[in-house]
Amino acid sequence: MAAPRESALPAGPGEPVGPQGLVRVLVVDNDIVHARTVGEGLGRQGYQCVVAGSGVEGARKIDQETFDVVVTDLMMNDIGGLQILAKAKQCSADTEVIVVTGHGTVPSAVAAMQQGAFTYLQKPLDLGQLRAAVEKASEGILLRRQNLELNRRLDEKFGFEGVVGSSPQMLGLVERLKRIAPTDATVLIQGETGTGKELVAQAIHQNSPRKSRAFVALNCAALSENILESELFGHVKGAFTDASSDRVGKFEYAHGGTLFLDEVGDMPLATQIKLLRVLESGQITRVGSNAPVQVNVRLLSATNRNLEEAIAAGGFRSDLYHRLKVVTIAIPTLRERAADIPLLIEHFVRQFAKRHGKTIRAVSPAARMRLGAYPWPGNVRQLRNVIESMVVVDCDEMLDVDDLPVELEPVDATIARPTEPAGGLAGLVGRPLEEIERLFIAETLKLTGGNREQAAEMLGIGERTLYRKIKEFQLS
Repeated sequence: MAAPRESALPAGPGEPVGPQGLVRVLVVDNDIVHARTVGEGLGRQGYQCVVAGSGVEGARKIDQETFDVVVTDLMMNDIGGLQILAKAKQCSADTEVIVVTGHGTVPSAVAAMQQGAFTYLQKPLDLGQLRAAVEKASEGILLRRQNLELNRRLDEKFGFEGVVGSSPQMLGLVERLKRIAPTDATVLIQGETGTGKELVAQAIHQNSPRKSRAFVALNCAALSENILESELFGHVKGAFTDASSDRVGKFEYAHGGTLFLDEVGDMPLATQIKLLRVLESGQITRVGSNAPVQVNVRLLSATNRNLEEAIAAGGFRSDLYHRLKVVTIAIPTLRERAADIPLLIEHFVRQFAKRHGKTIRAVSPAARMRLGAYPWPGNVRQLRNVIESMVVVDCDEMLDVDDLPVELEPVDATIARPTEPAGGLAGLVGRPLEEIERLFIAETLKLTGGNREQAAEMLGIGERTLYRKIKEFQLS
């Protein structure tokens, strides 16, 4: 194949690289010399180019890496351009594909356009036209990135970006937080350990009129009664043996802002009485002093205990409970919002890859299935720790089952994966393949909360294939 004609002035080696440098391009052609020439021509414009000398190699690179634009010859000896197009769109719907075709295959190029190609160019390839086509495709890609970045910044501005989730439970939670945050109401946050109670408290503070003032957190379960009172209310010099100077407590330090009391259900009864008095009077008294100090603090509290049961058992005061729960927020467990697991995985992978300076290209479908099926007794905190561990120990830029900690290995029937029928995998033996396929697709859809894009990714098939299977198996 003839080399592409140079019809545009290339950028000089010393010229600055613009936004093109953010765009990764894959060039696929049986003629490796031609592919390299095209790659070099685009590379001089600042694009990050990778070349493949066959359709098979191109498909493999698409599986292994992420590309914004794919330039592929239509007719190749092994895998054709239409298959490369389908592969690219299956891996990333946002990838733009430019098809290169001879005069005799223009109808096939039109078919490629109907299947989602960005455009097609005829041979002999004009490098200037190719650069113009790649630039136009890149403009749309960069615009989508800018919109995503703008949305991220808006989320940061409103303080809810840390509350990750798109399940109905989490969307409802965020809407409730948006209504509560602007008020000065006392809020009781309830949820299992690791569900993100402090994160929710911070989101409330960041969306409140007090966001420019301090957010102060204190874990009530970690301190003895005497130390807890000193931490909350402060003390004066000589109040007790080690009180060598006056000390401001958390209430005074949070004046004008928000005080978050975690594990408030573990607070001693004597301290509960003093806390109730503060909520009623707006005044604290330092340990060892008789002088009241006026404070203006919004109180948020959290517990993983059932306080009504604690009241019945005599371990918590009923009057304090009702003062704390002017508004109640119940955070769902990760088991109850399993559809958010893929989103949380991506969030934590990005976070820890950046923190530890690692490159993570993808998470394998097998690892996703294992992560999605685990019951997560430690909730989001446990998932976060598992992902960080996987990122740290990974050595091939692909998070796979070999990177999973041993805690995710099923050890008995009580934590068997939900995709397994009664009797475990042995229960599948002898059943028709069609029945097994239907079972796994149905369970994966259930696992993702009906999100077909995530389900297709976990199953390792294209979305169109999944849609066809859903219709074939009459799955809702």
